[in-house]
Amino acid sequence: MNPYITFLFISNLALGTIITATSYHWFLAWVGLEMNTLSIIPILAKHHHPRATEASTKYFITQATASSIILFSSVFNAWHTGMWDIMQLSAHPAPTMLTLALAMKLGLAPFHFWLPEVMQGTDTTTALIVATSQKLPPMTLLFLTSNQLTTSTLLLLAMISTLIGGWSGLNQTQLRKIMAFSSIGHMGWMAAISTISKKLLLFTLMVYLVMTTSLFLTMINSTTKTTKDLGMLWTTSPTLSTLTTITLMTLGGLPPLSGFLPKWLILQELTTNHLILTATLLAMSSLLSLMFYMRLTFTTTLTISPNTTNSTMKWRLKPTKLISPSPIIISTFFLIPITPLIFY
Repeated sequence: MNPYITFLFISNLALGTIITATSYHWFLAWVGLEMNTLSIIPILAKHHHPRATEASTKYFITQATASSIILFSSVFNAWHTGMWDIMQLSAHPAPTMLTLALAMKLGLAPFHFWLPEVMQGTDTTTALIVATSQKLPPMTLLFLTSNQLTTSTLLLLAMISTLIGGWSGLNQTQLRKIMAFSSIGHMGWMAAISTISKKLLLFTLMVYLVMTTSLFLTMINSTTKTTKDLGMLWTTSPTLSTLTTITLMTLGGLPPLSGFLPKWLILQELTTNHLILTATLLAMSSLLSLMFYMRLTFTTTLTISPNTTNSTMKWRLKPTKLISPSPIIISTFFLIPITPLIFY
């Protein structure tokens, strides 16, 4: 794709996110969502391959359906209340419809089926955009309307998402699909805390974006697509292999790494608000995610030379030197000391 055209689409992508994040009128929020969706469709389909076409078609149908439900819920609310303000969502069916539409846009289960297929059908760079920046516009609407949304529905979606995100990732060998199910699980944690603590929602989102970006940049830098490629990462860069191991453990939520902190604080808030069953289910489902993260960690570092392996050696493949992921990976280790500055 022409670099000027790519720059145009990326700029419109950012502009749509900014419009949605700064709007207090439902129509402007919908316009931002549509700009965001229409800008990423050519990026998804830039590779002339049936899988890329299929991924872009699935993404367009899902996002257009969710946007139409959001517009319908806002029109229904304006019809009953006479207001288009995002913060005034009081007509009875509108909050439930908006909750389901945001769940579809974020990839929360049981509306998650599009996310693994879309991320697997595109290249790693586009999968990074889908897993990170594309979560910002619906997450902004979730942040603004969390006080009006149905709490029981959000908690149910959160529990199902964490279970499916952990359970479905156990049987995957493609790293992009694993990261898709990881995203589903992390979105479930954010949905669970969205109606209780907005500060904790933002903190969890920040940690998720940093951890996911660092692992995706590692995959881009080393042309890693499967677990077999991850096992041969030491032939490309032993240092990057070590940092990738720590990033995987951070995503799994092992203490004292930064990924443990949001889960700990979310469980604390849930138990404080007497949601013991939800907190227990989230904690148990996180063990499923930790299982495939530890399997990737074992493949990355514990199968290196001089151990024998049946995998094809990778030292003849030249890595792509785009952006060094090391600074972002190192930043995942230093988020714990700044946590008091965020909450107090």
